[in-house]
Amino acid sequence: MANVSPTRGDITTHPDASEMRDRYARMLGGRDVALVDGPVFLLGLYCAASPWIVHYTTSQPALVTHNLIMGIAIGLLALGFTRAPERMYGLSWAMCAVGVWMIISPWVVGESPDAGVVWNNIIIGALAVILGLVCAGTAAKATPRP
Repeated sequence: MANVSPTRGDITTHPDASEMRDRYARMLGGRDVALVDGPVFLLGLYCAASPWIVHYTTSQPALVTHNLIMGIAIGLLALGFTRAPERMYGLSWAMCAVGVWMIISPWVVGESPDAGVVWNNIIIGALAVILGLVCAGTAAKATPRP
């Protein structure tokens, strides 16, 4: 009769132990900025809702649409960072570009924006640049050098 009772063995004797260890390290290696994904998503959510929060829906209708679209884009980047970090962290530089665009957009898209609108977009843009740089720095650090 075959011995089918559960036995506790040492995994180091497994023929693929080193390969499994390397694969596990690769999978966890790209998740160094897991704490950044949430703030990026929240930043996108705030950017999309900011016209209604800061109350400039009637005075800056073009910026309302602009911030809604940019907020959705930032939120999608955050979801991509969460879902496939090893592929998406290359787009961290795009998030930095979105941040710079958010800083200058009140004067490009808007029509004589007031201080509240300007400061709102400057803060959103600066946070996007900072979070994008954190993601890009971590992706560069995690990328193996040949």
